[in-house]
Amino acid sequence: MWFVLALLSAVFAALTSILAKIGIESVNSHLATAIRTAVVLLLAWGMVFLTHAQSGIHTISPKSWLFLILSGLATGASWLCYYKALQIGQASRVVPVDKLSVVITLVLAFVFLHEQVTAKSAIGCLLIGAGTLLMVI
Repeated sequence: MWFVLALLSAVFAALTSILAKIGIESVNSHLATAIRTAVVLLLAWGMVFLTHAQSGIHTISPKSWLFLILSGLATGASWLCYYKALQIGQASRVVPVDKLSVVITLVLAFVFLHEQVTAKSAIGCLLIGAGTLLMVI
């Protein structure tokens, strides 16, 4: 099931890039990001209430609050940078560079989460990096 959800995430992310590139044409990138964020906020809270998950808010630990807030700040910074890059650059070049986050995530997971680096993941990182380089040159 995780693979299907991850694949759907990739499809929606691809649609996000194309729809955003069209929609941001004559809009300030920060305003566009705020509009996108408001829609995501409504969708996320809608799912919380639809699934009756709101009662779990009281059980979130201070550590989880801290890291969820930091994650939200990182997401906001990522989106602001992404939308500005998408506004001034070609989607076919911006998106591959953005996907270097896969490589960066694997490195950070190794350093901070002590996840194992396998030969397969190392080769995959190298290929993603090389592919990104080829696409943006």
